[in-house]
Amino acid sequence: MKWFLSRLLVVKIVLILVVIGGVVVSVRSVSRGSKAVQYQTATVERGTVVSTISASGTVLISNLVTITTGASGVVKNVLVKDGDTVAAGQNIAEISLDSSGAQQAASAWSSYLSAKNSVDTANTTLWTLQSDMFSKWDTYKKLAESADYDTPEERTLPAFFIANDNWLAAEAKYKQQQSVIAQTNAALSSSWFFYQTRSPMITAPIAGTVTNIGLVTGMVLTSQTGQRVAVIANKAAPLASFTISEIDVPNVTVGQKATITLDSIAGKTFTGVVATVDRIGTTSNTVTTYPVTIKLDTSSDQILPNMAANASIIRETKADILMIPTSAVQMQNGTSTVRVLRNGKEEQVTVQTGISSDTQTEIVSGLSEGDVVITGTTSAAVTTTTRSVFSGFGGPGGMRGR
Repeated sequence: MKWFLSRLLVVKIVLILVVIGGVVVSVRSVSRGSKAVQYQTATVERGTVVSTISASGTVLISNLVTITTGASGVVKNVLVKDGDTVAAGQNIAEISLDSSGAQQAASAWSSYLSAKNSVDTANTTLWTLQSDMFSKWDTYKKLAESADYDTPEERTLPAFFIANDNWLAAEAKYKQQQSVIAQTNAALSSSWFFYQTRSPMITAPIAGTVTNIGLVTGMVLTSQTGQRVAVIANKAAPLASFTISEIDVPNVTVGQKATITLDSIAGKTFTGVVATVDRIGTTSNTVTTYPVTIKLDTSSDQILPNMAANASIIRETKADILMIPTSAVQMQNGTSTVRVLRNGKEEQVTVQTGISSDTQTEIVSGLSEGDVVITGTTSAAVTTTTRSVFSGFGGPGGMRGR
């Protein structure tokens, strides 16, 4: 009983101290998050939209002709230097042929002479056939004009038919021989070009400026086919080859203008025109691409073969039209829509669009000049915090807030 009474006394004392000391109530901070939307806008205005098709490719060797040789021996003389202007057929270098080179040159020369003889023989045959054709034509003409064969019945007689057939056969042989002449001339040209690759004298195939000379007096050449000796550059505009997708190829035609940039020539843009469009294309890994050749309007010493290039082929240009940033146009179920700010409120408007570029889109209907369209939105979080409040009992003044 004494133990219980002592315990009860302790509890009462603690309760009295709590009441006297006061009770502290802490109110925690409360954060309330809200978002304020900020709009990025643009104004509908009039301007020019250029619709383009992008393509990548490389510069071709269009205005450069490579001089090669298959001769073997020692370089005796180099007759030109980089930057020299040469005429077609002008000597570039001279080679002292070794035994193998001399044998190949002699064989090539023999083949050329044989081809030349074939051309001469073919021409002789052509002249003979021509004479025979005219002779038989004259025979047929005389029969056709004679009184003996002036009726349809008389012209069915064998003598008249034979004269006519002889003339037609002679004419066919003459025309056939003309094809033989073309073949023998082609063989002659081929044999001459082959001889030039084995000749001790290397000549310029075209007129132009010599560059990239790879010969030095005393250099030993082996009998490798197609050894590059030098390069001749002419004034022809360079070409560049690009590839386009199957989606874009129907919209590319010969004659379209284009702008070209080269990765290795910073800050410069070249103009050109589409010269060829290959509509057969090639397929790789189920992807079909179509080659397009663009001829540049001007040349430059900085443009070199095989440089990486990018082209923008101009598909269509429209001036003085309503336009907005392309980023403002949204597609919903095949319909173009634009968000518009009117009286500070956002509205969604259906529009009809026309041509577009990477940055601008034509508006055909749905908007007016001066309308404000939304191109994007941003949001910022706003936080509100309440201050902590303390209250208690005890001391002068009773309950107080701190």
